[in-house]
Amino acid sequence: MAAALLNFTADAELLQGFARALAPDLRAGDTVLLDGPVGAGKSHFARALIRARLQNPGEEVPSPTFTLVQTYDGQPPIWHADLYRLTDASEIDELGLTDALPDSIALIEWPDRMNPPPPEALRIDILSLPDPDRRQVALSGPDDLGRRARRAAERAVFLQRAGWTGAEIAALAGDASARRYFRLRLGDRTAVLMDSDRATVTPYLAMTNWLAARDFTVPQILSADAGAGLALIEDFGDAPIARVIGDDPSQTAPLYDRVAGTLARLAGYDPAPDLLVLDGPEMARQLELFAEWYPAAAGADAEAMSAARAIAPCFAALHDRLCADAAPVTGLRDCHAENIFLTPDGRLGLIDFQDAVAVHPSYDLVSVLHDARRAIPAEVEEAAIVRFLRDTGFDRAAFEPAFALLGVQRNLRILGIFTRLCLRDGKPRYLRFVPHLWSLIERELAHPALADLAALVRRLPVPDQDVIERIRLRCTR
Repeated sequence: MAAALLNFTADAELLQGFARALAPDLRAGDTVLLDGPVGAGKSHFARALIRARLQNPGEEVPSPTFTLVQTYDGQPPIWHADLYRLTDASEIDELGLTDALPDSIALIEWPDRMNPPPPEALRIDILSLPDPDRRQVALSGPDDLGRRARRAAERAVFLQRAGWTGAEIAALAGDASARRYFRLRLGDRTAVLMDSDRATVTPYLAMTNWLAARDFTVPQILSADAGAGLALIEDFGDAPIARVIGDDPSQTAPLYDRVAGTLARLAGYDPAPDLLVLDGPEMARQLELFAEWYPAAAGADAEAMSAARAIAPCFAALHDRLCADAAPVTGLRDCHAENIFLTPDGRLGLIDFQDAVAVHPSYDLVSVLHDARRAIPAEVEEAAIVRFLRDTGFDRAAFEPAFALLGVQRNLRILGIFTRLCLRDGKPRYLRFVPHLWSLIERELAHPALADLAALVRRLPVPDQDVIERIRLRCTR
């Protein structure tokens, strides 16, 4: 077990901010040992964490000094123990604490009364300093839990500097990336905390500035530390157009028409500086991810494996022939209905553009209209294409084969990613999108200009329910 160590100085506000930042990251089986002298702030830390975990800042959290243990009906349950008055270590079993540890979040004050304390626990030592308003905080623990605690402390320090220490914190649903997002609420204000790394936040900030300068609606940056991989950004609310349309299908056509108009306007600018050029060779390279993960997982034989390896060079040749006439533009890359918001004042807000690329003008429209997660009505797709072509002036005869080709590339790559998410990362939930994803690929391959590519793809196992289940059974977790 490697120790993950961090020492920092905190006032009472930061100490409780750390507790709130740590709360969303704890899970069943996590034990936190709180050590330090009387009055150091252990109970205040525990109280802030419990309230944050329960998402109830008004929750009554009495000190368990006399009862020894207090329990809370969270998901998972929370056990808060104060062992100061424990007279014999054997009483711990009588309290039920030992049996509760594997299935609960446990906060244990005065852990030295245990003999021995749980070996996989996170230890937080809170020590008094000559300044009565300051504490020295030291963290140590196992690799995974220690890393989570260290990152929570870094978020808390960042939020204090940004003036958001007292905010309530709730984790937002994640996506297929390693990025994490938290909604903060401070009085009547809200914001979103992006937790990532320098390699993500730096281009995110640059693209935010580039898009904002051209009057696209992007989240305002409230505070950022690119080196720490943290950014506090404007909260667009809970209305991605996927949800708006789900609640009111009559909004489908007008919203996709507006999206097409937005993408057409974006295509009117030269690419933003310093973007990855997503040209034919680079797209072909990315297609290798599909060949690496899907065919073998689907049970491909030697002939099918050979066809899979031939897909990337075939695509590159078609890209040279079908896409070379259009100058590249800025592509947001992950442009789809979950990443476009209807803001409270009715604007279309863009998020998740840190991976923007210089690419063929049809790329983002493919991403929006041939969305791996949802089917778009045919008449809505056609109207959006007409709007995009009208606003950009692109020739439809040249546009259609490029649109189909980039759709095949994008969706084959996504199929490889979904397979990898299951096999390597233990995330099988994305497999439910595979039948729809395959139907898009088949539609795209039907374009006559893609006949050579279609012949290769059709030699691979079709991801029917048997193949999907085969992949699911190999999930790592």
